[in-house]
Amino acid sequence: MIGLPHQVVSADVDEDIVMDVVPADFAMHLSSIKAHEVASRTHFDLLIAADTIVVLNDEILGKPRDPFDAHQILRKLSGNMHEVITAVTLINASGDQLTFHESTHVTFEDLSDQEIEFYIQTGSPMDKAGAYGIQDDLGSLFVKRIDGDYYNVVGLPIQSFYRHLKTFSPDIAVTIISGTSASYTSKH
Repeated sequence: MIGLPHQVVSADVDEDIVMDVVPADFAMHLSSIKAHEVASRTHFDLLIAADTIVVLNDEILGKPRDPFDAHQILRKLSGNMHEVITAVTLINASGDQLTFHESTHVTFEDLSDQEIEFYIQTGSPMDKAGAYGIQDDLGSLFVKRIDGDYYNVVGLPIQSFYRHLKTFSPDIAVTIISGTSASYTSKH
């Protein structure tokens, strides 16, 4: 979307939720271990790793284990406000690292069991923290209000990323704003 040439590389890390941890710290930990796992096996100019979590009443809601779990998660979110935290880790070719996070509050409409079941049948909730994607056709219908960065809820807070990139890697930031094609490769 911002014109930064990139290649997507999946990280192979354990994403099991740790209880009794500050949610933002947990998201930043996951982002950092993803970045280091990918960095250990690839070459890059800039590595971008991110992890998004959904938090309701201090409970981290991970990806659903099965359709029943997806239903339970969506039932909890129904009619409530929750927090979406995305942590981002940047690593440059020199090995310098910067990790930050962004938080957005999302309020859901009250959902019927039928709406939840129709959404689960699409399969979309199964690979998403909080069992929904705001960018999905049906997932977007559930959102009554959003306070903060929409792109943070999608999974990469674009404005915050750019703001941090300007100080972390100004040469790459210039290529984004100027629209020039660069030979930089980002890994996610």
